[in-house]
Amino acid sequence: MKTKFLLIAVLLGLSFAANYADAQSGVNIYQATLRESNQKTPEISTQEMQNILEEKSATVFDPRSSKEYAIDHIPGAINIAPKNTGSKAHDSVISEIGRMVKNNKAAPIVLYCNGPICGKSRRVANKLMAAGYTNVRRYQLGIPIWRILVGLTEIELEGILYVKEKDQTAVLIDARDYQQFKTGTIPGAVNLPLNKVRPGKNEDEIKMAKSDGRLPVKDHNTRIIIFGRDGSQARALAEALAKAASFHNVSYFSGDFEILHKAVK
Repeated sequence: MKTKFLLIAVLLGLSFAANYADAQSGVNIYQATLRESNQKTPEISTQEMQNILEEKSATVFDPRSSKEYAIDHIPGAINIAPKNTGSKAHDSVISEIGRMVKNNKAAPIVLYCNGPICGKSRRVANKLMAAGYTNVRRYQLGIPIWRILVGLTEIELEGILYVKEKDQTAVLIDARDYQQFKTGTIPGAVNLPLNKVRPGKNEDEIKMAKSDGRLPVKDHNTRIIIFGRDGSQARALAEALAKAASFHNVSYFSGDFEILHKAVK
């Protein structure tokens, strides 16, 4: 895990080197792009991606596999994993995007995938341009850099089941209040009640959770999965951890607790 993030950090430094060459440019890390040459579609920065998602000014597509998407994706993104393989793999993707945007060739579209060296978003973007779409952009920095800079992703039920089986280092956090937590939770989960997190009060409960071992303070890149009564409760705590506590790999489950509880044994 640490090696993975070290490589990403090195890649991040190399990718952004050009952006900081001119100290007078005023570009910060959230406004940076790869500045790739000879690309058919323009890139957007992390800040632009955040604005697009907040304003819902474009449809954001994730062309990675359904398993990758389930494990973590940018909140608000739609998965368009290929339904077949080989030379025709992307034809189904283009058709699905067309269906989602009602075949509006001028519809604003954003694509992302697994970071600077991932070619999926480029290939789909180029296919869309060839099919006549005129407003296609890429967040080529992708999910690894999004995690580092924003820290917040969404996880599906399938992803939680996969992580629980495969990643023994992951931390599961129940955002419900303590009384609800005591009545039953997910095996291995710890309780960090959202109702005790006080914005503007130095996040007292988060500080306590760092001290008592509920939060992995030795490695802020540890995978943290948050669930709650519902998706809004889980996301609120996830945002607090990503912003106030500087954890860089926080995912939240957008479904209801009952759904998760029935599925996870």
